[in-house]
Amino acid sequence: MGQAFDGRNVIIENRWAEGRNDRLPALAAELVRLPVNVIVCAGSIPAAIAAKAASTTVPIVFYGGADSVSIGLVARLSRPGGNITGVTALNVEVGAKRLELLHELVPTATVIADLVNPTNPVNAETETRDLEAAARTLGLRLHVLHASSEQEIDTAFMTLGQLRADALVIGTDALFNSRSEQLAVLTLRHACARCA
Repeated sequence: MGQAFDGRNVIIENRWAEGRNDRLPALAAELVRLPVNVIVCAGSIPAAIAAKAASTTVPIVFYGGADSVSIGLVARLSRPGGNITGVTALNVEVGAKRLELLHELVPTATVIADLVNPTNPVNAETETRDLEAAARTLGLRLHVLHASSEQEIDTAFMTLGQLRADALVIGTDALFNSRSEQLAVLTLRHACARCA
């Protein structure tokens, strides 16, 4: 759906995969066919990967939390190369640090759950690997929960009680960013249930 700002020289074509990363290649191809002058992928490495696969000529600007060099999105941080550039926050790489901080804040928590989106394998695999290593070092039990939709997030939180998890680490993913209100409500609801 296009949106004209001043009606003369700027039209923004918004596309949203509704948290379904499997839709990203088709959405990126659609933008290339329009054609657009630039594709912006804000906060989604899977969207940037899909855009890169869809065009070698349309400029692509991304913002993401994973190491864009190690996943092959860009050649180098200083000179990305090709038609793609952006900002890498390296949020994925600090997952283990977040677990260490959680352990310092709640030292009695020994069973930890990690919520990841399996349709974003770059983030999910990296974070899970790093958190598993950190959990072993800290003597914690880590359970990995998968959610790629609003309903699966609800299901994952119901699983927390069955696992008797003391704490939850929420992975870096655009789906979780867009569902922050749902995550906050579920966190409060399940924390209160565990206190009773």
